[in-house]
Amino acid sequence: MAFDFKSLDWRKLQRLTSTQAMNDLNNFLEHLPQTAGQTLLVAAGIAWATGAAAGLFATVQARGLVELRAELKETKALQPMVPKISDVPINPKEVEDFTKIMAVTYPGLSIKNQGPAIFITAQNTSSFGQFREAIGHVQNGGSGWRVSVEKLCVGRECEREKLAVLLKINKVSVDKPK
Repeated sequence: MAFDFKSLDWRKLQRLTSTQAMNDLNNFLEHLPQTAGQTLLVAAGIAWATGAAAGLFATVQARGLVELRAELKETKALQPMVPKISDVPINPKEVEDFTKIMAVTYPGLSIKNQGPAIFITAQNTSSFGQFREAIGHVQNGGSGWRVSVEKLCVGRECEREKLAVLLKINKVSVDKPK
C-alpha cells in the first residue's frame, strides 16, 4: 500500500506545526496541575518511574545473561573430551578354556566356570595359600580382564566348603568421547 501525497491535507499539517499550536501545547502543560490535580500527576510520575526502572533492570539482566552465555561457551570449549569406560561381558568360551587350565594348575581346589564367572572352592582351610594364588591368577588371567568379587566366604561363614569365591569377569571397553 503506497502513501498518496495528493490526498494529504497540507492545511491541517500546517496548522499542527504552527507557532500557535506550540503555544497551545505549552499552555496546556502549564495548566495541567490545576486541571488534573497533583495526585493524578504524582501517580502518573510513579507509573513512569516504575516502567523506567523495570526497563533498566531488564536491560542490565539481559546484558548479564549475554555475558554469562559467552562465559559458558568458553568454559565448554576448555573442557577436555573424556573417553567413556564401560564393562563388556566376556565370552563364556574364553572363561571355560581358562578354567580348564586353572583346574590342572591348582589340583587341590574345585574350579568351575559359570558363564562369564569362575567359582573356586576348597574343602578345608589348609588350602588357603593355593586358594589365594588361584584368585590372583584369575585377576591377572586375560588381556583387558576386569575381575570383580561377587561372593566370598572363608571358614565358618561358608555353608558347605570352607573356602569359596565367585569371580565375575568383564572386559574393559573404552569408547571415543562424544
